[in-house]
Amino acid sequence: MLQNLRNIAVVSLSTVGSRVLGLVRDILVFAALGAGLWNSAFILAQTLPNLFRRLLGEGALTSAVVPVFSDVMERDGQPAAFRFLNQVLVRLCLALLGLVTGGMLLLAWLGHSGWLNENWSLASKLAVVLLPYMLCICMAAIICAGLNLVGRFAVAASTPILLNLAMIGMVSIGMCWSDSTPVLVYWLCGGVLLGGLLQLLLPAWDLYRQGWRPSLRLVPATEMAELWSLFLPGLLGAAVLQLNILISRVLAYSLDESAASLLYLASRLMELPLGVFTIAVATVFFPLLAKAVSAKDETAFADSLLQGLRLVVAVGWPAGVGLIVLGHPILQVLFQWGAFDAVGVRATVPLIAIYGLGLPFYSIATFCTRGLHARKDMRTPVRVAGICLCVNAISAVILMQFFGVSGLALANVLAAVLQSVLLWRKLSGPLELLSLGRLRPAFGQILLAGLLMGIFCYLGVRLGALLDWSDKAQAILVVALLVPGGATLYFVLLKLLRFEELEQLVQLILKRRLR
Repeated sequence: MLQNLRNIAVVSLSTVGSRVLGLVRDILVFAALGAGLWNSAFILAQTLPNLFRRLLGEGALTSAVVPVFSDVMERDGQPAAFRFLNQVLVRLCLALLGLVTGGMLLLAWLGHSGWLNENWSLASKLAVVLLPYMLCICMAAIICAGLNLVGRFAVAASTPILLNLAMIGMVSIGMCWSDSTPVLVYWLCGGVLLGGLLQLLLPAWDLYRQGWRPSLRLVPATEMAELWSLFLPGLLGAAVLQLNILISRVLAYSLDESAASLLYLASRLMELPLGVFTIAVATVFFPLLAKAVSAKDETAFADSLLQGLRLVVAVGWPAGVGLIVLGHPILQVLFQWGAFDAVGVRATVPLIAIYGLGLPFYSIATFCTRGLHARKDMRTPVRVAGICLCVNAISAVILMQFFGVSGLALANVLAAVLQSVLLWRKLSGPLELLSLGRLRPAFGQILLAGLLMGIFCYLGVRLGALLDWSDKAQAILVVALLVPGGATLYFVLLKLLRFEELEQLVQLILKRRLR
């Protein structure tokens, strides 16, 4: 337990740094570009390399590599595991070179063909510039998976910091160089490419220090057959999941010039707590789950899975409540600068509230998917993702007719709720140890503490509105007092309710053993 918490702390602290810098980056970008066409086109263009990153990098391929790598290391030792990793990297590099080259040629032709209107042509031209990022980030994701399995979490978790620093630096230079929006966007694209290169080099250097030596030799590997059997179903599932994101952004881009930017901004605020803790827990617990499966230890698997679920919900639920209650002042404080004005803030608030409702379900779905992948069950996530794709696409087309971009956000959340329910049912079915009875007490404590925290924050917002201050000053006061105050109240309530994981964490902190 102590080592798990230490690893979670390392990943969480690194991820916090990344998310804070990502927030600074988004504040800077929206202040420079607003929520207009160029920002929306950049967001849509960046979706394409990120889609393949999820497919061939940190998504399906990583989930297939981790169990096989774990088996090889358990059976034959670390040198054999590194040889297997090299074979994966060589094959991945060849595939990516073909995809990037072909994709750039196709997008360049589409952008200049005259078949697309001005808005879509702009998105195509920006995608040509950004597509090489896919090569670096996909390779980096596999190397980071190798680092995690040899117990190295800090460097892998901190690499997104480099991307954010590169983007912040490049857009800052662009703002000093020119006030032209097109110029700023291309400087921003340069930051993405530079950040991707740095994200590849740093983990590769750290893995080299652990004994890995890169090799370009393409030789037969018996484990590749098992990898393919896990990867192909996972690829289909990840593709369906990423299509959900692509569908939402394409539909938003078709609504108006600002819809894609606003949807992105709301989802980014939702992803802040999701990335800080949920992804950290999943990153740390996934190797533990894979090793428990390799050792055929059902008790260890169930205990790790339930512990991880309690932890992700314990953070996801209050974070969602906080977004619902405090979304407006948070947006005012963070993003109401420069080209992003009060109109943009008001348009984004409903989207944040909708994503806040869905945050616990996103957390559960993320962690349950890792649990199934650790069991080498790739088919269930595929089937579930296919169902959720249909739900998202159909409900998005219908709801956007009535609620505009808010309908797209609501469709995403409905799909996430369904996904979390279906994944948990499949995951808990074969094991009696995985029962809701072992989760109900903890979930009840979390629900009660989160609701009381929400009431406290709502009353604080209402009191702040009575002050005869400017809107900006009121928002700063509300955020400065209620965010830490609400979080403190929540954790105090969990302490009083004797929430199990919090008790263990408090004991470790009091004993000064968690460093």
